[in-house]
Amino acid sequence: MRFYLSTLAGHRRGVLVLLAWSALEGVPAFFGGRLVGTAVDRGFAAGDPLAGVLWLLAFAALAIAGALGQRQVFARLGHVVEPMRDALVTRIVQGVLKDPTHRRTPDASAVAMITRHVEVVRDATAGVLVQARALLVTTLAALIGLATTAAALIWLVVLPIVAALVLFGLLLPSLARRQRDAVMADERTAEATGTVLTGLRDVAACRAADEAYSDIATQVGQQARATVTVAWANALRATVIALGGFAPIVLLVAFAPPLVASGQLTTGAVLAAVVYLSNNVNPALHGLARTTSTVVMRLMVALKRLQEAAPQQTDEPGAEVPSNGEFVLTDVTFGWSPDAEPVVRGLSLDLRPGDHLAVVGPSGIGKSTMASLLTGLMPPDQGRVLFGGSPVDLVTPTIRHHAIALIPQETYLFTGTVRENLTLLAPWATDEDLTEAVHKVGAKPLLDRLGGLDAALGHAGEGVSAGEAQLLALARVYVTSAGVVILDEATSHLDPAAEARVERAFAQRDGILVVIAHRLSSALRANRVLVMDGGKPLLGTHEHLLKTSALYGQLMLAWDPTHHEETPLPNR
Repeated sequence: MRFYLSTLAGHRRGVLVLLAWSALEGVPAFFGGRLVGTAVDRGFAAGDPLAGVLWLLAFAALAIAGALGQRQVFARLGHVVEPMRDALVTRIVQGVLKDPTHRRTPDASAVAMITRHVEVVRDATAGVLVQARALLVTTLAALIGLATTAAALIWLVVLPIVAALVLFGLLLPSLARRQRDAVMADERTAEATGTVLTGLRDVAACRAADEAYSDIATQVGQQARATVTVAWANALRATVIALGGFAPIVLLVAFAPPLVASGQLTTGAVLAAVVYLSNNVNPALHGLARTTSTVVMRLMVALKRLQEAAPQQTDEPGAEVPSNGEFVLTDVTFGWSPDAEPVVRGLSLDLRPGDHLAVVGPSGIGKSTMASLLTGLMPPDQGRVLFGGSPVDLVTPTIRHHAIALIPQETYLFTGTVRENLTLLAPWATDEDLTEAVHKVGAKPLLDRLGGLDAALGHAGEGVSAGEAQLLALARVYVTSAGVVILDEATSHLDPAAEARVERAFAQRDGILVVIAHRLSSALRANRVLVMDGGKPLLGTHEHLLKTSALYGQLMLAWDPTHHEETPLPNR
C-alpha cells in the first residue's frame, strides 16, 4: 500500500490536474437544480416563458462545461494510471526473480499476480479516480445546492441517505472477506491449471488425466461458488443503496405539497430538489455502491494479496567493486531453509582466469544452486563467496552483470531479428563480432539457414529447434565481455560433438568457465572437476577423482564413451 500510494504521489501534478477539471465537472451539479427552479419561478410560472427558456439554456451551457471537464479527466487519466501500473509490475517481477523458490519452475501464481491482480489495481485505480472523484464532487455540490435552494427539505434527504450509508458500511467487512475468497480461488485455479499444463508429459505417462481433470474441475467449481457469493453480496448492498436513494423522493412527494401550500417553499424549489435528487444524489449513491462494492473493494483486496504473495525486495543493491576477476569460495554452506539439509556443504574453491571447472553429480544434488551462489543471486548461509576480493552478492550490479554470465538450460529468445537477439547483452557488438561468435559456437549453418543476421525470429524462438535456440543463446553470451561464464546444462539439447565445440570455444576465451555437466564428457575436457553428492564436495582432476571418489568412479563406469549418444547423468 505504501508503495502504491508513493507511486501515485510521484505523479501529484497529474492528480491535481484531475481535481481541477473535476471542479469544472461539479459546476452543473451545484447550479443545475437552482437554475431549473428559477426557470419555473421567474419564467414559466410567472408568465414569462422566454425567461424560463433562457434559464434552461444557461443550465445547458453549464452542462456542456461539465462535460468538457469530464472529458479532460478521462484524457489525462492515463498519465497517472499507466506509470503506476508499470511501477507495480516492475516491483513484482523484481521480487519474484529475487525469490529463489521461483527459480526453477514456472510460477503460475506470479503470472496471476501480474495478469490479474495488477490489472485489477490498474482498472480500480482508474475507477476510483473517475467514479469516486465524481461522486465526491457531484454529491457535495448537489447537497450544498439543495441546502441553499430548499433548506426545508434537506433533512428529508439527508436522514435516509445517512441511514443507508451506515447500513452499507456495516455490510462491507463481509464483502471484503468474500472478495478475498474469490481472489484466492482464482489463484488456486491458475496454480492447478499451470501445474497440469507444465506437466502434461507426466500426466500422460502416468495415465493421470482423470486425476488432473478432477483437480482442475474442483478448483474451477470453488472459484465459481466464490464468484456467485460475491455477486449475491453485491446485490444485497445495491438494494440497500437503492432504498436509500428512493426514500428521499418518496418523502419529498409526501411532505412537499403542504410546504408549498403554506408558502414555505415555491414550486420551483420543489422542482429544484427533484432535479438534485434524480440527476445528482441518487446516481451518486448508486455509483457509490458500485464503486465501493466492486472497484474500491477489489482494489484493497488486490493490494493486500500482492503484499502477501509478492516477495518483498528490501535489501539495497551492493556497491563494492572487485579488484580482479578471481573467485574464492571458503567453507560455503547453503540450504533452502534453516531446517532443511544443506545442498552445498563446506565448499572451498579458487577460480582464476584460464580455469575450466566441470561440476558433476546426480540430478537435484545442488549443482544449479552452486551456479546461483557464484552469480550472487543467493548469498551463502555460511562461508564466503568472494569475487575480486568482494562478496559477490554485494558487488555493484552493473559490474557483476557485465563480468559474470549465466546461461541456463531454459533458452530465452525474443521476437525480433537474429541480430537483436544476439546483441541483447552486447549492444555495442558489430556484425563482424556477431558472425565470429556464431562461428565459434558452431551456429554458422543455422545462421545461413535462417537467412543471416536480419532474419526474423518468432515468439519464443518459433521456427528453431531447442538445440538451435541454445546455440543462439550461447553465441549471445560469447560476444559479451563477461570474464566468467557459467553453463548450467546450457548444451543439454546439443549432440556430444556440438557440446564439445561450445565448451572448447568458451574455454579459449581465457576467462573462467564453469560447466554444470549434462554429460560426463564435460569432465574429461575440464582442468578440474567438482563432484557433489550431498556431503562435502570433492575437487580434483579427472585422474585424481577416479582414485579418490567412489561416486565419480561409479558415474564413469556407467558412462560408455563408445556409444554415439552419451548417457546423461543419472538421477539420485
